[in-house]
Amino acid sequence: MSRLRSRTLIAVLPALALAACAVAPPTGPTVVAMPGQGKSFAQFQQDDETCRNYAASRNQDSGAAATNASNNATATAVAGTLIGAAAGAALGSLSGNVGAGAGIGAGAGLLGGAAVAGDNAQGAADSLQGRYDVSYAQCMVGNGETIQGPPPAPVVYAAPPPYYGPPPGYYAPY
Repeated sequence: MSRLRSRTLIAVLPALALAACAVAPPTGPTVVAMPGQGKSFAQFQQDDETCRNYAASRNQDSGAAATNASNNATATAVAGTLIGAAAGAALGSLSGNVGAGAGIGAGAGLLGGAAVAGDNAQGAADSLQGRYDVSYAQCMVGNGETIQGPPPAPVVYAAPPPYYGPPPGYYAPY
């Protein structure tokens, strides 16, 4: 039984390491700001620093949100591992090999739980970054600077499907 516990612990450790660094609060904007009309680069740099501080202050709770998201990711990965181990042990008991079933189930649960946890953590990080970017962009535009939008989507030409006329001898009554 201690062998099963040590295998489960070994399976859980990578999930804990993965989830521990999953979400961090934003450290800067991901939008492109450019100096406004008639603004010097020194004025732009001053506005940039002011707006970075403004965005950080508007999103002060992002550190707590990042910690919560990391904790949730860890819990999801651990829960997936434990559920997988339990399911594997139950299925292994049917075949008479509980230890192997639990180990396989724990591994599968770890992979599934870590995948779900990673996706949830990425969603939380994207949300925090989006809030930061909106605050930063509003401040920069309010100070007379400009924010560049994303590049336009490329135009893709698709040829129309070929036209096949009616078969020879076909008569369409009108």
